[in-house]
Amino acid sequence: MLENISFANPELFWLFLLLPVALLWYFFKRKEQNASLKISSIKGFTYSSFLPKIKPLLFLLRLLALTAVIVALARPQTEEISTKTKTTKGIDIVMAIDVSSSMLGRDLKPNRLSALKEVAADFIKKRPNDRIGLVVYAGESYTKTPVTSDKSIALRTLKEISYGQLNDGTAIGMGLATSVNRLKESKAKSKIIILLTDGVNNSGFIEPQTAADLAVEFGIKTYTIGLGTNGNALSPIAYNADGSFRYGLSEVKIDEDLLKDIAKLTGGKYFRATNNKKLEAIYDEINKLEKTEIEEFKYHKYEEKFRPWVLLALGLLVIEWILRNTIFRSFI
Repeated sequence: MLENISFANPELFWLFLLLPVALLWYFFKRKEQNASLKISSIKGFTYSSFLPKIKPLLFLLRLLALTAVIVALARPQTEEISTKTKTTKGIDIVMAIDVSSSMLGRDLKPNRLSALKEVAADFIKKRPNDRIGLVVYAGESYTKTPVTSDKSIALRTLKEISYGQLNDGTAIGMGLATSVNRLKESKAKSKIIILLTDGVNNSGFIEPQTAADLAVEFGIKTYTIGLGTNGNALSPIAYNADGSFRYGLSEVKIDEDLLKDIAKLTGGKYFRATNNKKLEAIYDEINKLEKTEIEEFKYHKYEEKFRPWVLLALGLLVIEWILRNTIFRSFI
C-alpha cells in the first residue's frame, strides 16, 4: 500500500508517539478494568476458558486502527509528473563546408573532409532544438540543405558530401554569401554561420569582405575555422593516369587574417584546427557558446491514497466492537 507513495502532511507522523503512551496506559490500567472476587477456595470452579488470555487482542485492534487513521491523516498520495519543453530562443545555423581538393589532405585522419564530417555530425546531434542547414563550396557554392529542424535530413546530407561535386578552387566569399542568403529571411532570435576552410580565397565573383558586410547587415554571427596543420601536409598535388590523386607534401596556406577579420566583423570568433582533437574541441566550444533557451513546463498530477487506510481503520474498529459485544461480553 506504500509503494511509490509520498505524503502531503508527513508532520502528522508525530502522532505515532501516542502509541507507546497508549501501551503504557493499557499496561498499568488493565487490572483495574477487570472485576475481582475474593473467595477462600476455587475448588468448586472447574471450568476454564482461553478468552481472558486473548482479550488484549481488542486493544491491539484499536492500536492498529489508530495507526491506520494516522497514516490516512498524513495523506498518502501518488504523484505523476509530465514535462513539456518549448524552445523560447531558437538558433538557425548554417555550416559552410569547403569541399575543394585540398580538403583531402591527410594531416587529419583519414583526411580533412572525412574528419570534419564526423565532428560536424556529432555537433548536429547535440543541437536537437535548433534548425541547421548545409552549404558546400569550392570554386563555386550552393545550398546542400536549407535550414531544417529535421536532423535526419541534415545528417544524411552531410554524409553524402564529397569532393568532386563542384569545380575546384576556394571561393570563401561565395560560400559565406550563400550561407547569408539561407539565413537572411530567418525569424530565429539568433543566426550563426560556421565557415570552415583549409585554404586561401582564390575563386568566385563575391569578395569575402562583401559577404561579411552582408552578414553584419542581417545580424548573422560567423564563426570561422582554419583547418590544417602548421607547415607541410600530405595533399593532392596531381592526377595519376587512372584519374586518382597523386599525393605529396605541400605547404598548408590558410588566410588566417581574412578569417579573423570575418569573425571579428560579424561578432563571431576564429579557430585553428591542426588535428582531429582540436577540431572536436572547436565544435564543442561553439556548442557551448551558442546556448538555446528552452522553457520546461512540469505538470504534477496527484492521486489521493488515504481512503484505503480509512476503510482499514473502520474495519478494525467494527471487528473490535463485534468481538467486545459478543464473545468477550461476559468479561467486560
